[in-house]
Amino acid sequence: MPIRGATAISCPNIAFIKYWGNRNEKINLPENGSISMNLAELYTRTSVEFDLSLPADHLSINGKLASGPILKRVSDFLDNVRRLADISAYASVTSENNFPAGAGIASSASAFAALALSASTAAGLQLSEPELSRLARIGSGSACRSVPGGFAEWYAGESDESSYAVTIAPPDHWNLVDCIAVVSESHKPVGSADGHTLARTSPFQEARVTTAPGRIDRCRNAILARDFEAFAEVTELDSNMMHAVMMTSKPALLYWLPATLTVMQVVAAWRRKGIPAFYTIDAGPNVHVFCEENDAPTIFRRLTEIPGVSRVIIAHPGPAASLIDPACKEGG
Repeated sequence: MPIRGATAISCPNIAFIKYWGNRNEKINLPENGSISMNLAELYTRTSVEFDLSLPADHLSINGKLASGPILKRVSDFLDNVRRLADISAYASVTSENNFPAGAGIASSASAFAALALSASTAAGLQLSEPELSRLARIGSGSACRSVPGGFAEWYAGESDESSYAVTIAPPDHWNLVDCIAVVSESHKPVGSADGHTLARTSPFQEARVTTAPGRIDRCRNAILARDFEAFAEVTELDSNMMHAVMMTSKPALLYWLPATLTVMQVVAAWRRKGIPAFYTIDAGPNVHVFCEENDAPTIFRRLTEIPGVSRVIIAHPGPAASLIDPACKEGG
C-alpha cells in the first residue's frame, strides 16, 4: 500500500548572473552567487508516491519510462529525502514539462525544484523555503533558484546550510517579458553537470568568478530600480563571460549555432537603434531576449522573422514552486 503522495509544480528560471562551476560537486556549492527570474508560462509538474511494495524507484518523464543515468540521478536525489524523513520506501515519480528539455531552458532546474517539493511533502517533511531550496540544489544547482518566486538571488554561501536562493523582487515587480528564440529543441551533447566540472580548466574562470560579486550588485540594483539599460549591460556581459569560459575549457564547449549568433547580433543592433532589448544565453543554443511588456509584440514579430528561429516562446516573471491538486493539468 502507498505511504503517501504529493504533486508539485515549478517554473524553470533564466539566470542573469550565471552559475557555472562548483566548489563542491557532490552538493553543488557554486563558485559564485547568481541572480535569475522564474518563467511563468513554462513548468514541470511532478508527482511522487512512496510505496512499500515497490522493489525500486520508478520514473516516468513525459509519458516515457526512464532508466539508466537519469533514473540513477533521481534515485540518488530521493535517497537524500529518504534520509531526512527516515523512511526506506521506494517511490513512483511521474514528471512532465511543457517546454524542450536539455536545450538550455533550465529543464533540470524546474524538474528538481518540483521533485524536491513533491518528494519531501510525500515523505512527510515540512521544509522551510531555504531548506527546500538547499534540497533542490543537491539535485541541480540552478534548481535552488526555482523554489522561491519572481526574481531570485542564490547565495554562494560557505556551506550546505548557507547556500540557497531567496526572492529579491516578486513576479509583479517589473513587467519584463522573456522572448525565447528557439533555434534548436535537440538535447545538448554535453550537459550542464559535466560543463560545471570543465569550468575550472578555462583560464578565464578565475577572472569570471572573482568579478562576479560586482556584477551581482549591479544586477540586483538594476532590477530593484527597474533600470533597463543598466540591467541589459550587466546581463549581456555576464552571459558573454560564461560562454567565453565554456569556449576556452578543455575540451571546449560551443553551444551556439549559427542562428544563435545571428540573434545576438540582431538584438545588439536593435538596442543601438533605440529598441530596448537584450539577450542572455544559458548552456544551450537558444537565446532569451528580454524586453518590457509594451515592446514584446514588436520583439516577438522581429524574432520570428530571423532565419533559423523555429519559434518564439513568451514567458513572464513566474511564481514560486508550489503544491497542486494532482487532478490539475495546468501550470504557470
